[in-house]
Amino acid sequence: MKLHLSNLAGLNIFTAYGEGYISVNHQRHETNLIVLPGEIRSGWTAAKPDSLGEADLQQLLELGTEIVLLGTGSRLRFPPGPLLRPFAAKRIGLEVMDMQAACRTYNILAAEGRHVAAALLFD
Repeated sequence: MKLHLSNLAGLNIFTAYGEGYISVNHQRHETNLIVLPGEIRSGWTAAKPDSLGEADLQQLLELGTEIVLLGTGSRLRFPPGPLLRPFAAKRIGLEVMDMQAACRTYNILAAEGRHVAAALLFD
């Protein structure tokens, strides 16, 4: 599916997604990554949605964002509760959703000027 948004010059925006890939600013990605409005971090983790660890999520806590959208591949999969608790302690919103929902939600929040990150895990 292609996504279309206007008035977003200079922001990293999801422009398409499909089975096994996403596109940011029309550049295709097929491995785990973090997308921020001004930066793309490839190689965030080698973990799969069911094998996230504390070190993987610790990197998300250090992004300086107000909200993190965790895209867990083709379907919604919650990490174990103890891994999520540090986000509340640091007052960082963490939303867990499938990858497509994370892409759509990120575009809306980035367009609003929010300090958001999409952390995406491929199946």
